[in-house]
Amino acid sequence: HVQLVESGGGSVQAGGSLRLSCGASTYTYSIYSMAWFRQAPGKEREAIATIYLTSGGTYYAASVEGRFIVSKNYAMSTVDLQMNSLQPEDTAMYYCAAAPACMGWVPGAFSGAAESEYKHWGPGTQVTVS
Repeated sequence: HVQLVESGGGSVQAGGSLRLSCGASTYTYSIYSMAWFRQAPGKEREAIATIYLTSGGTYYAASVEGRFIVSKNYAMSTVDLQMNSLQPEDTAMYYCAAAPACMGWVPGAFSGAAESEYKHWGPGTQVTVS
C-alpha cells in the first residue's frame, strides 16, 4: 500500500510562489503516474498537473499551465509542485495522488485527469492566496 503525504501549503499574497511536496512510502514500479489535484470550496476536485514517473512526461490543466511546474525530486524522493504567480482563484485544498502501475498497461487508455484512475491519495494541504 502506497502512503502519500503533502507538505508546503500555506498562505501567500497574490503574485507570490509556493512549493508543494508529496512524499510517498514507495516509488517502486507499483506507481505509474502521480498527479496534483485541487478542490476549491463549492467546486469539484480537478487535476492540475500530472507526471509520468518512467518517462518524465508532464501534463497541465490550462488554468495552471505556464505558472506551475511538476517535477520528480530524486534527492528527496518526492514529487513537487512549484506554483508561481499565484492568484486568489488558486485558493484550494491541494491533493497528491498516485496511479497504480496497471494504469499504464493499455497504451492511450490513461487520461491522467480522472480521479478514478488514482488509487492512492494524500490527506491534502491548504493553499490560500489573498
